Amino acid sequence: MTADPSRPSDNPYVSDPGTEFTPVDELDEDPAHEQAGKLREAIRYHDYRYYVEADPAIGDRAYDALFSRLQALEDEFDLDTEGSPTQRVGGEPLDELGEVEHVAPMGSIDQGGEVAEVREFDERVQRGLQDADYDGEIQYFCEPKFDGLSVEVVYEDGEYVRAATRGDGAVGEDVTENVRTIGSVPQRLRGDYPDFLAVRGEVYMPREAFTAYNRERVENGEDPFANPRNAAAGTLRQLDPTITAERPLAVFFFGVLDSSVDFESHAAIHEQLPEWGLRVCDRDDLVEDIDAAIDYRDQQLAARDDLDYEIDGVVLKVNDGDACDLLGATSRAPRWAFAYKFPARKEETTVRDIVVQVGRTGRLTPVALMDPVEVGGVTVTRASLHNPSLIEELGVGPGDLVRIKRAGDVIPDVVEVVEGNGDGHFEFPDTCPACGSQVERDGPMAFCTGGLTCPAQRERSVEHYASRDGLDIEGLGEKAVEQLLDAGLVENAADLYELSVAELAELEGWGETSAQNLVDELDAAREPALEDFLTALGIPQVGGVTARNLAQEFGSFEAIREAAEGDDEPSDGQVTLGDVVGEDDGQAAFEAFESVPDVGPVVARSIVDFFRGEGNREVLSRLLEHVDPQDADQSTGDALEGLTVVFTGSLEGYTRGDAQDLVERAGGSATSSVSGNTDYLVVGENAGQRKRDDAEANDVEMLSEDEFVELLESKGVL
Repeated sequence: MTADPSRPSDNPYVSDPGTEFTPVDELDEDPAHEQAGKLREAIRYHDYRYYVEADPAIGDRAYDALFSRLQALEDEFDLDTEGSPTQRVGGEPLDELGEVEHVAPMGSIDQGGEVAEVREFDERVQRGLQDADYDGEIQYFCEPKFDGLSVEVVYEDGEYVRAATRGDGAVGEDVTENVRTIGSVPQRLRGDYPDFLAVRGEVYMPREAFTAYNRERVENGEDPFANPRNAAAGTLRQLDPTITAERPLAVFFFGVLDSSVDFESHAAIHEQLPEWGLRVCDRDDLVEDIDAAIDYRDQQLAARDDLDYEIDGVVLKVNDGDACDLLGATSRAPRWAFAYKFPARKEETTVRDIVVQVGRTGRLTPVALMDPVEVGGVTVTRASLHNPSLIEELGVGPGDLVRIKRAGDVIPDVVEVVEGNGDGHFEFPDTCPACGSQVERDGPMAFCTGGLTCPAQRERSVEHYASRDGLDIEGLGEKAVEQLLDAGLVENAADLYELSVAELAELEGWGETSAQNLVDELDAAREPALEDFLTALGIPQVGGVTARNLAQEFGSFEAIREAAEGDDEPSDGQVTLGDVVGEDDGQAAFEAFESVPDVGPVVARSIVDFFRGEGNREVLSRLLEHVDPQDADQSTGDALEGLTVVFTGSLEGYTRGDAQDLVERAGGSATSSVSGNTDYLVVGENAGQRKRDDAEANDVEMLSEDEFVELLESKGVL
């Protein structure tokens, strides 16, 4: 076996390292310095073996132990960490990304997707070199065209000093601290490195890591990234380097922008970069003519789905450096390079993973995470599978080739399995992926029973509580709620009322005035109308109309809660109506709610489940310490007694809710759907056709808004 010349000698942490260390507080300074030096040397070697050679010398656990030990030594003895591998964990947050002028232009290259365009490029190269009296052999260096974010990385005396995005080609964003956290970017070059080196690389998120990261986002109730490139770009531009450090980025280096050494060819650059510890892609090839270059492109196209990184074509470069100098460049691109693009993926793609997203109401929606595919002119990487029943019907699972359909500006659907390459269809979980609560099936749908305590529902429930459909608390939009949750100030709606001006004012983007305004808004929301409070709670299946009907029927929040909870005291977590139906109290609760207008068996069950959930009961108890829902006025006249009215479209003089209140307070019934029992359908602006069709089918009289007002006036309601 040939000895590895790059392997550090006399270093105990290189091969089979021991990870039982003397406690740092028992070490003297000199031994600590010596050990830290050995650890840095060994970790750099292991980084090289892992990222560049793809042949790790030790396991992940041993590496993590060495890394943690180095961090502990640096912290305990206040060691200089300049250039240390521990700088990958991220530094202090930045106020903004600065600008950096590149050492050499980072231009784009000409591109095309047709073979005729590639041959035209070759003809231009041939003519240009003939005119320049070049008599050498024209070879092409071929490499994948990575679909990531291009960066310039600069080393001085072998030390990493800065990194910048491509920007406009002359000036880019300073992403030095973020790029420093990427494991495949060495902090110090290896071997006989040049005094100065500026290299060009492509930062990307590996496909497996991208799928896993998107799975985590979806399960946490966050929107997934559209594709790996967007994920990489968004991560690299974070103002907080610790966020970048937590995300799985990698880099391939493929060019030299400037150096104190010269290179004869692109192939020579590709061979040299790994010797300095810079990772390159191993799918390059040096070919003799344009026909072989075209063949190379076709080979990469066939292999693209098997790679752990996205490529959208190949780059063909005239290999010889002198020939490139003779060809020169136009104002925007070199004449010696061409990007031969792949055709966009169309409609058929491979499912990489299936994850379950938890909505605000607890509904679980399976989502397919896929290789990027063009559907209706838009590139997508996820598609809805809607519910567990559809998964079973399609028989779809990870690894399958599927056909995608996109209707309008919505998430596309998986419509069929073209080729089943997986191990059978995806098995829907029995427990919520976000909180571990039991999953309850309702026909084809599935719901998490965790309620207000489920973290995936938590952010949406707080947003909904403060939204216009809830208590309409100004200043508590999506971004503000996310910020409060991230800061650990809020876990549920009850925490909102315990916020202080001082706490809020410390948040980024807040000041004393905005903090005081929010506290005042929250104080003003301490005595909400009962129907508004019920709507704000986000009880599954309970919208504004149902909440109004519940308020009218029961009069107070306490009456509703008592009707749902009955005399039982759930003690073993979530109790569903299915557990208690058959018992007198459970059946009574079911019947009490089903008797309310617009409440059927499914909605009744949802209400009882919500109030009987142990976590929901705890949150509600805390919430009622701060909020006093006002009893509903149950007194009504009888001017419209016996009349049932349905509304469709928007009214000019009333909100839909106000109009329904008028009807109900006068003894009538305002329902959401037209049936044979409906007396009037009030048709406003932009009304839907379905209710009008139902009215005609059931011989229901339709009124305009003016005619509705005339009816109220004639009955003495107005």
